[in-house]
Amino acid sequence: MASDETILKFSNVSFEWATSKPILNEASFSVRRGSKITLMGQNGAGKSTIFQLITGESKPESGAVNINENLTVATAKQVIPREDLELTVKDFFGNCFTEKVYDIDKKIDDVLKIVNLSVPHDRLVGNLSGGQQARVLLAGALIQNPDLLLLDEPTNNLDKAGIEHLTNFIVNYPKTCIVISHDADFLNTFTQGVLYLDIFSKKVEQYTGNYFVVVEEIKLRLERERMKNARLEKDISHRKEQANFFAQKGGHLRDVSSKMKKKIEELEGEVVELRREDKTIKNFNIPSQKDIGGVILQLDSVAVSVNHKFVNKKVNVTLNKHERLLLSGPNGIGKTTLLEKLASGHAKGEHVKAGTKIGYYRQDFSTLDFDATVYQALSKAMEGDGTEQGLRAHAAGFLLDAEILKAKIGSLSEGQKGLVAFAVISLEKPGLLILDEPTNHINFRHIPIIAKAINNFDGAMILVSHVHDFVSKIKVDFTLDLAAL
Repeated sequence: MASDETILKFSNVSFEWATSKPILNEASFSVRRGSKITLMGQNGAGKSTIFQLITGESKPESGAVNINENLTVATAKQVIPREDLELTVKDFFGNCFTEKVYDIDKKIDDVLKIVNLSVPHDRLVGNLSGGQQARVLLAGALIQNPDLLLLDEPTNNLDKAGIEHLTNFIVNYPKTCIVISHDADFLNTFTQGVLYLDIFSKKVEQYTGNYFVVVEEIKLRLERERMKNARLEKDISHRKEQANFFAQKGGHLRDVSSKMKKKIEELEGEVVELRREDKTIKNFNIPSQKDIGGVILQLDSVAVSVNHKFVNKKVNVTLNKHERLLLSGPNGIGKTTLLEKLASGHAKGEHVKAGTKIGYYRQDFSTLDFDATVYQALSKAMEGDGTEQGLRAHAAGFLLDAEILKAKIGSLSEGQKGLVAFAVISLEKPGLLILDEPTNHINFRHIPIIAKAINNFDGAMILVSHVHDFVSKIKVDFTLDLAAL
């Protein structure tokens, strides 16, 4: 239960990553002890940056971030840092503490029970599945037993059981929690208030109430702003016509015209710039490879993880050009491993028909070159088949503006990387589309548009997704449940 004690306060905080990339402009908000808060905002607005300002990883340009003395803070980040992928599970947890912990094995066992995960302590973190890594990230924050828990997209890669487990944990968590997530149903189970980072004003608006109530409140506010703008623009247009008419008449009417122009300037100052949150990506399509047909994929066995060891199981899976396969099973059973094997082996004609182009959406975006700019990635995917204007128009449809085109992919938010991945795939014209958790990190506003594009794809497709609502929008021909083999 939230108390009246304020444990965290942002006072007129401004922050920018570069002079051209302001994130916060004199933002203010406060958080009370014991509260469960959602941090909302568009992809790339700076939600993860707010977490970094809270933990002290980043410092404000001006203003103050005030945190109660002796308050402990821990973050479960969106993804495991690349340099940590070579660590064992034990070393990963050891790095969560500033001092050596002597009963670390017991602590690890206890915290892995909380997140419903069983893995050997000597397993490399990089060898865990996406869902297992998500649980390890969460456990890494929990093992510190913090007063303030920051969760950045904690449901990404989690299966249904994992999300239920996490939801119960947050509901019963006695301390303070701030969560970034695009999973509306998950957020609504525990949210008592929302911090809304407006990408246009760079301010943080504070709301109380559960998630759905606040989302509706923000929607109504946007509608009021739109209606006010429409009234003002009509009034301004009418006054401009009158002012121009009087100005041409001369004499004292010219003075009237001058006064009217001042009034017009005042009214123009009242126009609210429509928020970019209203923007969703444009409808897009993923053209398929033209010179390919017949059987695209043939699988006679798959490796399934049983008690942390892979066991080969016989299957009979054939995918023709227009057919879709849903690959299901709990976290850690081997779904991503199978997709990687299909993608890497296709050049040799293993399982996938020779000559088939693969469009591969990976959970960790490692198909993208993090050192390349967004422009370079799109240009490469076009393979000279298009114009500069066409490339920029294509990028704009995915909300990738001129500024983002110049940025290195590694510097983007996870949500922006997801949009780049779809922008690239839709230029590649694949014969086989492999999608591994394609809704991860993606703003909920974009998901229906992405589902429509995927459903309209007429090549072969393999899909992994734990998001039932998303899967229900896509026609599936076959399901392969690895847990049932």
